[in-house]
Amino acid sequence: MTEALRDLAAHIEAKRTDCVISWDVAFDELTMDVSPSSLVSFVEFLKSNSNCRFSTLVDITAVDHPAREARFDVVYHFLSMYQNQRIRLRVAARDGEMLPSLVDVHPSANWFEREVFDMFGLMFSGHPDLRRLLTDYGFRGHPLRKDFPTTGYTEVRYDEAEKRVVYEPVSLVQEYRQFDFMSPWEGAEYILPGDEKDSA
Repeated sequence: MTEALRDLAAHIEAKRTDCVISWDVAFDELTMDVSPSSLVSFVEFLKSNSNCRFSTLVDITAVDHPAREARFDVVYHFLSMYQNQRIRLRVAARDGEMLPSLVDVHPSANWFEREVFDMFGLMFSGHPDLRRLLTDYGFRGHPLRKDFPTTGYTEVRYDEAEKRVVYEPVSLVQEYRQFDFMSPWEGAEYILPGDEKDSA
């Protein structure tokens, strides 16, 4: 399988030198780093080329790397049922940079791109209806960014007195923020080496 993926990668790289930045086969999976400017034409090539025929867009997601200049990796997964192969495309994007939408090539990209916009705040140019998908309309922030607070910004609850849903700023009592990192084995008769608390 790995050799077939290497052959596929070499074929794609030879045909589309304008798009492929680098590629790697690891754990029987092919990953290609692609230039964002030629993403749409490259995906069209993967779909129509007789050696590829990646006709199914399986998923679009992103990975946040806050320390990098190109903070996000947008990751596309494709399946070729004709060749029984998968490929992963990875596109590096800066915060605030717009990526081209794949909706015209793969209509299923519609909701995937909306999810990436909602969770990471990445924009897709040419998308017909780019709005939040999983969070509420008035939601602040993008929950899968690594700098998003684990408590969020807003608490949503149903108020029985007002008979409606109420949005309030998150207000946690300080003791809920204190963690002593006590071992789950503490108090047990047998303590595993390394789990005992330092008494000093």
